[in-house]
Amino acid sequence: MTAFDASPVEPPRSRWRLPLAHRADEHGLAGVGADLEPGTLLAAYRSGLFPMPIDWWEVAWWSPDPRGIIPLDGLHVSKSLRQSCRKYNVRFNTCFREVMTRCSDPRRPHGWINQDFVDAYSRLHALGWAHSVEVFDADARLVGGLYGVKVGGLFAGESMFSEATDASKVALVALVDELGRAGALLLDVQWTTEHLRSLGAVDVSRSTYLGLLERATAS
Repeated sequence: MTAFDASPVEPPRSRWRLPLAHRADEHGLAGVGADLEPGTLLAAYRSGLFPMPIDWWEVAWWSPDPRGIIPLDGLHVSKSLRQSCRKYNVRFNTCFREVMTRCSDPRRPHGWINQDFVDAYSRLHALGWAHSVEVFDADARLVGGLYGVKVGGLFAGESMFSEATDASKVALVALVDELGRAGALLLDVQWTTEHLRSLGAVDVSRSTYLGLLERATAS
């Protein structure tokens, strides 16, 4: 069994016509507006878009070119990270909202996760689409984690946090292991950063990503 075995509940379809991912501008912006209802979010992920506000209150839809992914057979796990993995206890889907709340800490630089996003993804979690990976220390304190959305063979990683050495990296290792057992095909990380590249993230063109997405969501 894996953390992704339960069948999610399909929500009502979105009333919005979302922008086309392949028509996003040079900054990756495809459009602005719509809502964060479960049906809208799932339609976005299935079409290659993800939401992120451009102002604190206005939802924008993004399709960057290039797009960051982590090949599921290409995660870089150092010896020291393997040692860290043995220090922590990892769980899935036991405190989703708390993970999102930690990720949304306004003290973090470039924070963008507002309360609307926390509420929206918590609804998606209740339907079985959004998932969290939680890392606890020896005193059972939540010290790291990540969350994202799984649609078919796609896992769209949204954000992570770390309050102890390597805690978010340990969450990522656990996620990749679990996705492998679940037969997933694509781990989307949106934009690559130096941190993610050190863990194996690579850039692919938008057209390549959309091809990978089509195969992943059909699985």
